[in-house]
Amino acid sequence: MSEQRDQWIAQIEQLPAQLTELVRPLSPSQLTTQFLANEWSVAQNIHHLADSHMNSYIRCKLIASEENPTLKPYDQDSWAAFGDAQQADVEISLQLLRSLHARWVQFWRELPEDDWQRTGFHPENGPVSLISLVETYANHGLGHIDQIQRTLAAEPQA
Repeated sequence: MSEQRDQWIAQIEQLPAQLTELVRPLSPSQLTTQFLANEWSVAQNIHHLADSHMNSYIRCKLIASEENPTLKPYDQDSWAAFGDAQQADVEISLQLLRSLHARWVQFWRELPEDDWQRTGFHPENGPVSLISLVETYANHGLGHIDQIQRTLAAEPQA
């Protein structure tokens, strides 16, 4: 396995612990207030990561087991507007991410070398390979950590 892939897999593996550490000290108000215009709250970011990474894990399994499957898109902003994505209690989504990422990392580490180039077809993005997904979702997690940090930095100081 390449060194770069190992780094991406390690990022995916570490994300749930990083998120837990980041949000552990936050109050319900800090979790649910949108401190930045046109940005999600911290809680919406956490719940989105669970939704998004569940979808991606399933896409990975489809790509690995089918010939060029069509991958279903979804409207992430609509999902973030549901009541379950606005709850201050993020522990369920963090638990889900811990379990999901443990399985996902096992999937990545055991993926045969020949399978990394397997593809699926995403109606909005075109061909998607497994190697592109591991990179995308390693960076996706880091991007949301950054978004959460920027959101918290924008909180008015008392």
